[in-house]
Amino acid sequence: MKFYPGFDIKIEEAGMGFRYGNNVFGPTPEIRSLESIRPSLRDPLCAGPEEVYAIAMDVGKTEDIADLKNRGLLYGAVTYAKGRLGEEPVRSQGHIHKKSPRCGWSTPEVYEIWQGTAIILMQEKAEDDPGRCFAVSATAGQVVIVPPDWAHATISADPQSTLTFGAWCDRDYGFDYTGVRAHKGMAFYPLLDEAGTLYWERNPHYIEKIFLIEKSPEDYIQLGLKKGISIYEQYQANRDIFSFVYAPDKFEKVWENFIP
Repeated sequence: MKFYPGFDIKIEEAGMGFRYGNNVFGPTPEIRSLESIRPSLRDPLCAGPEEVYAIAMDVGKTEDIADLKNRGLLYGAVTYAKGRLGEEPVRSQGHIHKKSPRCGWSTPEVYEIWQGTAIILMQEKAEDDPGRCFAVSATAGQVVIVPPDWAHATISADPQSTLTFGAWCDRDYGFDYTGVRAHKGMAFYPLLDEAGTLYWERNPHYIEKIFLIEKSPEDYIQLGLKKGISIYEQYQANRDIFSFVYAPDKFEKVWENFIP
């Protein structure tokens, strides 16, 4: 991988998934099939890789297991297949995080790209008026934060290469697909032209007057993050730094008019 995430994890050379090194724990990855994500695609009948992405929830160093469980913090790793989903790039389903029973909030997520180019598409709501909409593009080593209660999807911007990333999330995570599926996807569809260049098409199931802001990631200095250091190593150096993930209610002011 182009970026070292702070612990020994490698992408399987054949097929989807991960291999864990010494003193690293992790589950057998779950495979998300094309069939399972069809309801959120622009063309639900499109062709594409049958195994779209592999996700391993709860990975990290064995020395940190007790602390992570005690905090309610969880690290996930995801890798995407190469290729296209019809005219769309390989991507996840759009969803909102369910409210955590511990804090009563829909919790945020902290992405870190390991290889490839990701676009995190996010919108304030999964309603007819989606509010502000952002497409945040990130490459290896860059971090993107999705704030609480926002609908979001992760897109692989380059059909010729795999996308792999890690993410901090709440241990009581859950996904709510209701609003996004009711609108046949997110507010904008990512599409690829014949040359593989990505462009956007408005989803007609939302109101007409919506705008997409394309941008690079913020520095997130208001949350204490540091550039160039993996988010796992930042956690090990300061166990409290990602408390905003599992206790977002204590950072209410930060989320007001948040720019991802």
